[in-house]
Amino acid sequence: MTASRSLPRQATVADVARRAGVGKSTASRALGGYGAVSEEVRDRVLAAAEELGYRPNELARSMNTGRSRTIGVVVGDVENPYFSVALRGISDTARAAGYDVVLANTSERLADERDAVRFFLDKRVDAMIVSPATSYDTEHLVTVLEASRPLVLLDRRVDSVDAVGVRVRIAAAAAQATELLIGLGHRRIAFVSALTTDGDRFSGLETAVSSVSDRLAGLVGALQSNGIAVDPDLIRYLAVDEAETAAIIDELLGMADPPTAILASDATVALNVLIALRSRRLSVPRDISVIAFDDSPWARISDPPLTGITHPIYEVGVTAAKAALRLIDGTSVSSQEFDAELTLRESHGRPKGVKGRMLEAGEEREVVR
Repeated sequence: MTASRSLPRQATVADVARRAGVGKSTASRALGGYGAVSEEVRDRVLAAAEELGYRPNELARSMNTGRSRTIGVVVGDVENPYFSVALRGISDTARAAGYDVVLANTSERLADERDAVRFFLDKRVDAMIVSPATSYDTEHLVTVLEASRPLVLLDRRVDSVDAVGVRVRIAAAAAQATELLIGLGHRRIAFVSALTTDGDRFSGLETAVSSVSDRLAGLVGALQSNGIAVDPDLIRYLAVDEAETAAIIDELLGMADPPTAILASDATVALNVLIALRSRRLSVPRDISVIAFDDSPWARISDPPLTGITHPIYEVGVTAAKAALRLIDGTSVSSQEFDAELTLRESHGRPKGVKGRMLEAGEEREVVR
């Protein structure tokens, strides 16, 4: 025969009220942080709650205060270093303000994003921070605003939704990276992205994800300003994992006139590109140059260290969380943008046998390979 073990009874508001010598309604107001309660009484109630190990009923408190003290965050890929670092900024800021963060990962699937938004609305989160999978289908985001729930758009612009956004200006840095490669003598520059909503061939600058559109705008603008025609076959999507990226690399290298440089749309794509190139015994940058649109910690210790476009990612997350908190409090907030910078390391070089300009740490010099 097995003896049953019952869990100890949790302290209730009534227990706290008795210990503090106040009425139950007074204890509720003091514990919930609403209504009129003197400082002396609030201190007494909080001390009693600590002595008894009281844990508040969050559902009941949210019904009394109208707040759940939670922020829902929806991102496409939590394994992407950009989002993971931004999430750290969001979480640190929210926790310091007494809020919890509830995360939904959508794998950039619109249906999953809709479900996540609906779930957060049902759970009555106080605000949402969303990195939209597409700027074309946004009815679920409009629903958030119609429900009078604060909404902050992270990283991506959606012109049809009148919401506060926190983003990085990336087009100028993309143009700078492209100009760097052109100055070294590159004319065949490929762009590889994990974008999944527009097929696997270039169909124009206006993609469903504004951050990808901005990257392409910088790349295409720099090519055109230097009189270099844009080859749609050099712009590839669907590099969603290592295998897909390897297949794209095989296609690019198998072209009659293959690329001599690759711009990877984020750190995850860049890592998979480097893996694919190494498995094919190609040396970076001797055989092909690689520049990433992110700057992960591993980029500094890769072989060679990876040239990349640096984003103030943590600050983006902090700013998004602060915007959400201000909106919760009814304060007016404007959209904010940060600048990206090109960080020069050693993964870019000139194509074989081509004369060009080598850019190193702000210094320009002519070189011949």
